[in-house]
Amino acid sequence: MTDTVLRSLDEARRGPRREVREEPVAREEPLMRDIVGDLLRRTRTEQGRTLREVAEEAQVSLPYLSEIERGRKEASSEVLAAVYRSLGLTLPDVLAELYRRTALAAPLRAGAGPGDFRRAGSVPAPAPARGARIMSLAA
Repeated sequence: MTDTVLRSLDEARRGPRREVREEPVAREEPLMRDIVGDLLRRTRTEQGRTLREVAEEAQVSLPYLSEIERGRKEASSEVLAAVYRSLGLTLPDVLAELYRRTALAAPLRAGAGPGDFRRAGSVPAPAPARGARIMSLAA
């Protein structure tokens, strides 16, 4: 039953399947839970630790940790912090992995500054007229 529900959620996330693709499909952006789960699993296995060891140290149930590592569960920030700390990771480590797997692989932004989040190829918003005045409607 659980596998059927999870499979249905995965299918809903991916969208309807098409057998014949007539045009190229845009790259599907990864979910944060998939990237974080992959980082946790990779780190744990590189350390030669078992799920049980990490789950006990982080005080998280073994099945729940397994679901987090597989990207099936969206864990709270408190649970994630307990797990990544038990693996010797820090929040900057996790954020750096998110950045590496998303921003560095994404097309360059068209914006000129760090706060401009327009996609490459988008039409820029018109700039406000130089010297524009604010009118007061108060009488």
